[in-house]
Amino acid sequence: MNSQEKRAAKAPQNISFADEKAYKVGTAGINIAYQRLGKSDAPVVLLIMGIAAQSIHWPDEFCQALVNRGLQVIRFDNRDSGLSTHFADAPSPNLPAVLAGDLSSVSYTLSDMAADAAGLLDALGIGKAHLVGASMGGAIAQSVAIKHPHTVLSLTSMMSTTGNMAVGQASPEVLRELFGGPTAVTRGEVIEQRVRASRLVGSPAYPANEDEVAAKAGRAYDRSNDPIGIARQAIASVASGDRTERLRTLKVPTLVIHGLADRMCDVSGGRATAEAIPGAELVLIEGMGHDLPPGLRSQLAERIAEFAMRV
Repeated sequence: MNSQEKRAAKAPQNISFADEKAYKVGTAGINIAYQRLGKSDAPVVLLIMGIAAQSIHWPDEFCQALVNRGLQVIRFDNRDSGLSTHFADAPSPNLPAVLAGDLSSVSYTLSDMAADAAGLLDALGIGKAHLVGASMGGAIAQSVAIKHPHTVLSLTSMMSTTGNMAVGQASPEVLRELFGGPTAVTRGEVIEQRVRASRLVGSPAYPANEDEVAAKAGRAYDRSNDPIGIARQAIASVASGDRTERLRTLKVPTLVIHGLADRMCDVSGGRATAEAIPGAELVLIEGMGHDLPPGLRSQLAERIAEFAMRV
């Protein structure tokens, strides 16, 4: 056991979600694994995670805080992540080609991932839910509101963007640091990479608990380690294009949250999202980066719960 794995072993235990289950959802008929927490008759918050993340990357403390404020939480693994269906037989993803306009290696788009989210709600017999998405999950949540507005009570888009390549871009330095070295392969290497990424894109005013980060990375590796699946998600995001004009047509109550210190998705992405969606409420947080650190979880849960209950 290396130092990062020893660090992971020190992390606190998880809260008790209901047993993890999976449903075949949508027209694609793929398995979507999910977990559920809270009273079954409480308003539902559907949490949607981003690229290279699984349902478990929604912090348990954050989820419990939402439940304590009268909401029911459902978090799930997107396709190609965690225990949901992986598209192992799909074409090899080619990001440079996609950026050049060749979409032949694209297996699905954010609209398909949005259909998965809407399909999960339908499979669970939930007519409408409050959507909360982080990073690419925010883009998926926006796509649910665009494509399946009948399922949406409210939309919260966090540290995300509109798909317009002129806004919400990552710092070139961060991209070089994150993707410039050798590929992490072993469990220890993947944990070390995740801890390093946390230091690069985390919240300078709200330090992460690195033992927790390491533990979560180890748990995610044990559930599913699929770098090619992450690449398929990445090109799906790029291939989905600019949502700005479609966002202008939304009639759903919307909260946009973004950190002013976000180096992975520049705050211009959050500002553009709020500007595009009619009536959207924009909350900018000083010292917040591209994560959900311990020092911010209660504050974020309070804002989201207050907004959901208000609408």
